[in-house]
Amino acid sequence: MLLMKPACEACKQSLSHTDEAYICSYECTFCNACNARMQAVCPNCGGKLVLRPTRESSPVAVAIRQAARAPLLVQIMAILRRR
Repeated sequence: MLLMKPACEACKQSLSHTDEAYICSYECTFCNACNARMQAVCPNCGGKLVLRPTRESSPVAVAIRQAARAPLLVQIMAILRRR
């Protein structure tokens, strides 16, 4: 699961899971202003910074939804195995 860091690593601006932020492949995280200043290049690894996906719900809410779907997935897998 992608780690949604709570602050820009350069200027320490607070970032929520719905804010626009930029990350590299190592998940270094930067705000929009710092990304523009660094020309979309991570100062830590030299990799490209790309727009971080937003997260509309908490990981707990996702886990609850996944757990609720699990019995249905087990049933589907059992049906497919019989074929």
